Amino acid sequence: MKIGAQLYTVRDACQTLDRFADTLARVADMGYTTVQISGTCDYEGDWLAEQLKKNGLTCCLTHIELPEITDTTDALVQKHNTFGCSCIGIGYMPHEFRGSVESVTRFCDIVAPAAARIRELGSYLMYHNHAFEYEKTPDGRTYMEMLSDRFAPEELGFTLDTYWVQYGGYDPAAEIRRLSGKIPCVHFKDMEILPDGEKRYCPVGSGVLDFDGILAALEGTGCRTAFVEQDECFGADPFDCLKQSLAYLKSLGLN
Repeated sequence: MKIGAQLYTVRDACQTLDRFADTLARVADMGYTTVQISGTCDYEGDWLAEQLKKNGLTCCLTHIELPEITDTTDALVQKHNTFGCSCIGIGYMPHEFRGSVESVTRFCDIVAPAAARIRELGSYLMYHNHAFEYEKTPDGRTYMEMLSDRFAPEELGFTLDTYWVQYGGYDPAAEIRRLSGKIPCVHFKDMEILPDGEKRYCPVGSGVLDFDGILAALEGTGCRTAFVEQDECFGADPFDCLKQSLAYLKSLGLN
């Protein structure tokens, strides 16, 4: 399993093409070999392909706004093909689809044709969770179970976010086992709990998540890439946070 850098962590350094290019170089210098593109400035596929090749990087996942996925599906896949990326990700469920079985069903109905078309074109649509998916529906399921039951593994994959699973009150390792075969990518994100009980992001290996258990659970699931992500760094340098997380994961034998 590869360890990648989720560039949302360093998104503030990716808001112009020059700074984006510099960020890719810095991430490669740390030792990362693959990235997820999310939260950056706009870019042409050819430009990104050139920058990835220049720095010895690949990109195997993005996060894209839902309307672009549903309304410009073919062009989106073609752009991703330009820089060799087969997984196109939904970063979040828009707020208007949350909170009820009916609204989540409507989300699924909107996503399903795009997911099928993306698969037909040789790529794969992915869904990234937050905590609200672990709220219970009236029938006792979580919304995450509702989503994963609706789509077959070949129709929709999940970029399981370890932090948000734990934040939602569930065990990331157990959820990984439940979703085996549906999670080609995961987000490695850790959680610290402050003295007042506040939960917040921290570098991987410095918080309360059990990454030994998470790694054991990932064995045999088909997961290919774990992306390090830290949404906020609370005054620390985001690049230093990415570097610290990578050093910890390498100490566990990953690369």
